[in-house]
Amino acid sequence: MPFDRLVEAVDQWASTRNRVDVFAQIGQSGYRPQRIECRQLLEPEEFRSRYKTASAIVAHAGTGSIITALQMGKPIIIMPRRASLMETRNDHQVATAEQFRKFPSVTVAWNEQELALRLDEIDGLVGQASVGQYASEELLDVVRRFIDGGAGELPTKRSGG
Repeated sequence: MPFDRLVEAVDQWASTRNRVDVFAQIGQSGYRPQRIECRQLLEPEEFRSRYKTASAIVAHAGTGSIITALQMGKPIIIMPRRASLMETRNDHQVATAEQFRKFPSVTVAWNEQELALRLDEIDGLVGQASVGQYASEELLDVVRRFIDGGAGELPTKRSGG
């Protein structure tokens, strides 16, 4: 689904800040950026290459985008799509943003105004590889217990992570 609100907010920010170093994959967006370089879709190889060379990522709160940034050690600013604005069917991205904001290199912007503020800080953001390519043993244990019928309660967050 299009996310015109994000595309337009980044384009306007780039315009007001005279940024010429912004590239975006905009998907089915109806908004056509005036300032930022963009393409509707990228092939997986180019997408990965763009992620690798980017100093920071700005994205919707999709798990694929977030996890890729975390695996590559890139700082990421996310803005969740909202069901009330017809950007998605439900508010799962709000829940995703709530969970991933716990990672030091994930910054959440809840609206366009907050996004502009976070974008003003983008050059100072630092990434760190926070997740591996595979699920953690803790997660695997929870899944195993669930499958075995002994799920009970999920573990609570431990300090430090």
